[in-house]
Amino acid sequence: MSLAPRAVLVHRTTEYEELVARHGTHGQAAFFLSSRGRDIEEIAERHRRTRRAMAEVTAAIPLTWRQTRVERADLDRFLFAPEDVVVVVGQDGLVANVAKYLAGQPVVGIDTDPGRNPGVLVRHRPADARLLLPSVLAADTGTDGLTMVEAVADDTQRLLALNEIYLGAAGHQTARYRLGLDDDGGAVEAQASSGVLVGTGTGATGWIRSVWQERGGGGGGGGDMGLRLPGPTEDRLVWFVREAWPSPATGTSLVAGELAAGGRLTLTVESERLIAFGDGIESDAVELTWGQRVRVGRAEAALRLVG
Repeated sequence: MSLAPRAVLVHRTTEYEELVARHGTHGQAAFFLSSRGRDIEEIAERHRRTRRAMAEVTAAIPLTWRQTRVERADLDRFLFAPEDVVVVVGQDGLVANVAKYLAGQPVVGIDTDPGRNPGVLVRHRPADARLLLPSVLAADTGTDGLTMVEAVADDTQRLLALNEIYLGAAGHQTARYRLGLDDDGGAVEAQASSGVLVGTGTGATGWIRSVWQERGGGGGGGGDMGLRLPGPTEDRLVWFVREAWPSPATGTSLVAGELAAGGRLTLTVESERLIAFGDGIESDAVELTWGQRVRVGRAEAALRLVG
C-alpha cells in the first residue's frame, strides 16, 4: 500500500522571534530597538503576516495527507521522503536553501511578504494554497525543472546548490589554487583571488548577477567576454573569479566564462584550507585541503518548482 502524500512545510524563524529570543520579552526587544531609533511594530507586523500565512497554508492541506514542519536551521538533519510535497512558506532564498536536500519532490513556493520578496521562487500567495495543493500531484500540473549546480571533490564529497557554489577561503584571506576547464585544451592557470563563483540561471537573479553587473553586464554589452546570463531552465552555467590578483606566479586570464551542459570547471587547491558552499549556507560546507581537486558543473538533478 502506497503512503499518503506528506506536506512538508518549510519555514524560518522570523526577525521578531529572533529579537524576543535574544532579549527575553517583547518589551525588552522594543526598548532595545527604540534606543537605536527603530520601532518594533514593523518587524512585529511582518511576523504576524508570516504566522497568518502559515496558518492559512496549513488549513489548505488536504485532510487525507500527512503533514510536518521543518525550520531552516534543521534542514540538514531532516529526512525528506519520495512521497513528500514540499511547501516553502517564506522568501525566495528559502527555496534555494531546501533544494539541495531534495530528490525530485515537487516544491510549492508561498510568498509571505509580497512586495518585499522578488517572488522568483515563491510564486504563490497563501490564499492560492487551497486550490493549488490538492492538484500538485495531478499529471497535468505544470512544473519548471530549474537547473542546479554541483561540486564533486576527489574524495567523493559532493555539494549541490540551486543558485551558486562558492569556492574560496573561509574568511577574508586570499584563496590560492589552479584553475582549468575541461574543454580548454588542458590549459591551467595558477590564481590568487577572493574565490570563484559558479552559478545557474536561478542564481542569475542574486549574487551572480551582482558580479556580472560589476563587470559591465548591466550596460547591455554582456560584461566579461560578452557573457549572457542563463535562464533558470537553461543547462548553461556561468562562472566568475572574484578579484583575481596578478603576480609573477599567478595570472588573470581565466576570470569568467560559461559551462555548457557537460562542461566542468576544475580547481586544484594550493592553500592550507579552502571551502565550497552553496546558496550562502557556509555552515554546511565542503572542506578542501592542499592538493585536492574539485570539479564543478551542472548537476543531473533539477528542482521541480510548481509554476
